[in-house]
Amino acid sequence: MTPGYRAVLSPCIGICSLDASGLCEGCHRSVAEIARWSQMGDDERLQIMETVLPAREALRV
Repeated sequence: MTPGYRAVLSPCIGICSLDASGLCEGCHRSVAEIARWSQMGDDERLQIMETVLPAREALRV
């Protein structure tokens, strides 16, 4: 492993299907978030994973 290598954080759980509102059934990301995920910085991905996605999941319950 090369120095400075960081794993790309991803909330993907392998259930990849969009619901009627355009969110992934598995990870709750929008199509725009999924498309941009690899270009986001670690801080932005972490913020989405820790704040945005849990809030979306709570609304689904």
